[in-house]
Amino acid sequence: MSEQIPSVIPFQGARPGQAPSQIFFTMQEMQAILNVYGRMVAAGQWKDYAMSPGREIASFAFYRNASERPIYQIVKNPALRKKQGAFSILSAQGKVLKRGHDLNNLLKFFDRKLIKLV
Repeated sequence: MSEQIPSVIPFQGARPGQAPSQIFFTMQEMQAILNVYGRMVAAGQWKDYAMSPGREIASFAFYRNASERPIYQIVKNPALRKKQGAFSILSAQGKVLKRGHDLNNLLKFFDRKLIKLV
């Protein structure tokens, strides 16, 4: 009897240099976004959120009530990384409120919403 060496089957999953099949936020990005979300929930301004991964963009939407349209969306679009920045904040009407390369600087936009006049 001759032993046959099993043939090697190449893994067709993630390849180096190949774009992922779905775009999503990294763990550090999610931590920063959820930190802002938690502060806004504690202030009583937001009540719900939704995450949406996709082939070209990923979005994280904030809702005042679950039955409404999102009041803000944080969108990650890696195709714009070298041009305008991969991250943007969209309003409920779909207008770009702020755009940038660094998510932490972008999230400072929501700090103004927490300041209350006495």
